[in-house]
Amino acid sequence: MSVLAAIAVLAVLIVVHELGHFTAARVQGIRVNRFSVGFGPVLWKYQGAETEYAVRALPLGGFVGFPDDDPDSKVQPDDPNLMKNRPLLDRAIVISAGVIANFIFAYFLLVAQSGTIGIPESNFQPGVAVPEVVSEETSPAAEAGMQAGDVIVAVDSQKLGESREAINSLQQEIQSSVKEPLALTIKRDEKTISVTVTPKADEAGEGKIGVMLAPNGEITRRQPDNILEAFPAGAQEYQRIFNLTFEGFGRLIGNFQESAGQVAGPVKIVEVGANIASSNAASLLQFGALISINLGIINILPLPVLDGGQLAFLALEGVRGEPLPSKIQNGITQTGVVLLLGLAVFLIIRDTANLAVVQELFQ
Repeated sequence: MSVLAAIAVLAVLIVVHELGHFTAARVQGIRVNRFSVGFGPVLWKYQGAETEYAVRALPLGGFVGFPDDDPDSKVQPDDPNLMKNRPLLDRAIVISAGVIANFIFAYFLLVAQSGTIGIPESNFQPGVAVPEVVSEETSPAAEAGMQAGDVIVAVDSQKLGESREAINSLQQEIQSSVKEPLALTIKRDEKTISVTVTPKADEAGEGKIGVMLAPNGEITRRQPDNILEAFPAGAQEYQRIFNLTFEGFGRLIGNFQESAGQVAGPVKIVEVGANIASSNAASLLQFGALISINLGIINILPLPVLDGGQLAFLALEGVRGEPLPSKIQNGITQTGVVLLLGLAVFLIIRDTANLAVVQELFQ
């Protein structure tokens, strides 16, 4: 049931994204002849007055189809309600509406979470927690004797505060101290000890010591005094998740070789969602918001096939005064499709192979 819940969350987010495109087109009177969730063979379809609605076999996304791209369409090429015959602004609104829908939906998921489960409140203690130490022998933290469960309370005698920002302060100290010893004051159980750790440079030239960092404290939830209190609380949590997600994409792009292993495909996302659903189903709202924000940011990237790539084509059309030749656009788009499908297949195979149940079969 937890796996089905995670799949349902992904399906809802895909529907929301495609509904954004669909609604923006229909509100402007633009013709739409297909609304599909998934790709590949059709599992179910319904033919409306103008639009065919379908569910397909591969739940890796979805699409909204327009008669412009349908060689069998009976709509006249000069029809003013065809997508291609609309002004740039109208088309840009339709293309960007999916991303906007994901962002808005994520906000309301967090509002719902604040209103039903409670508003998150932080109960931070001094310092930064170390939930995991890289076990490699070359890890500076492991060499210095650091252990999972340690709490770093000071760096070079400078105390770390009681807030989420303490992590940022510690990270900045580590990143800017390549090959420079740092004196860390650590609280371990009831003892306070001192260790010296020397960050080594990663591929981006920034210091690292080989640990995971987390806020030292816990998040509690309280019920809002009234429903209106849930809206600013949802906005605050939305801003936090959005900033963290945006920073994560920045690190991925800036240091791709080291961060690429953290990229997750649909199998991994479902696995994480299933674990969340089995341990705390209420957290699925936050999980859905996180994935929805990720979908929005990914889709706005200026890459072929994605919404950002289509907006890039529109921008070039605005600069040139005419669209790129269809042959060039189709070539770029087809290349993007091949690369995207190749990446999706790779991630599915990798994440499936890493599933605990699969690994047990080969032990």
